[in-house]
Amino acid sequence: MLEMKRLRLLWELHARGTVAAVAEALNYSPSAVSQQLAILEREAGVRLLRRTGRTLELTPAGEVLVTETEELLAGLERAEAALHRVREEVIGSIRVAAFQTAMLSILPGALRRLRERYPGLRVEVVQYEPGAALQETWIRSFDLVVAEQYPGHAAEHFRGLDREPLTSDPIRLAVPPKGAGDPRFDTAERIEDLAELPWVMEPQGAATRHWAEQACRSAGFEPDVRYETADLQAHIGFIESGNAVALLPGLVHVGAAPRMRFIELPDRPHRTVFTAVRASQGRHPALAAVREALAVEAAALPFE
Repeated sequence: MLEMKRLRLLWELHARGTVAAVAEALNYSPSAVSQQLAILEREAGVRLLRRTGRTLELTPAGEVLVTETEELLAGLERAEAALHRVREEVIGSIRVAAFQTAMLSILPGALRRLRERYPGLRVEVVQYEPGAALQETWIRSFDLVVAEQYPGHAAEHFRGLDREPLTSDPIRLAVPPKGAGDPRFDTAERIEDLAELPWVMEPQGAATRHWAEQACRSAGFEPDVRYETADLQAHIGFIESGNAVALLPGLVHVGAAPRMRFIELPDRPHRTVFTAVRASQGRHPALAAVREALAVEAAALPFE
């Protein structure tokens, strides 16, 4: 009989790519992962992995076993969800991945609502970059992800993840308050007027950075990105102090009175915010409760 924990390690290797990545994610040593995979091969009686250069690849037999393991994992989750549906109360533990502005604007109220209505439900929240969080939810590091998608930049789709829209917030040009910095900030009325002024953006590789750069290039200039940080609260600090301009989504300002001026962009673009869970867990009462609480909070946001 094949051991489920070892099958999971093989599936993790398929999903993450390297023994080191599997070991880090599951808090094993790389040697322990390799040892368990070797035992699984002996149990299977056939080669499951082959080495190509410095990497391990699945053999055809390994690919078959990974496909079947994925079905087994999904089946276990469906069985667990079914058991929870016959309980009288919503209990359990749910791990949520969310990006920064969702954690600041939507999560606090949703968590309060869940705490009051479902005292037996434990919700853990981790701030995570949206693209990576989608993958980690597919891999089963999280149960639910709150992710984002910018106009014309679709977030990667992972087979078996069920998405539901949560809200959309406007993206606007944020410039320093009048008198706080370079006088050219004060007279700017269009994105083109900021071609020669400093910008703050997220680091290279982020979908938001790519979208912002494309917006500037479409306006006919390459932005002078003088400051880089993934922390949008830091963006606000740079703008309010008169040091930079940025493209900011509306969730950044929820519950605050920012000291900056906003300029509408052509076509008034919006960012889409959505939740995603594995389809095999979609009918889990605890996940349904978390999604409902998030939706109630999102519906109350002051956006058009």
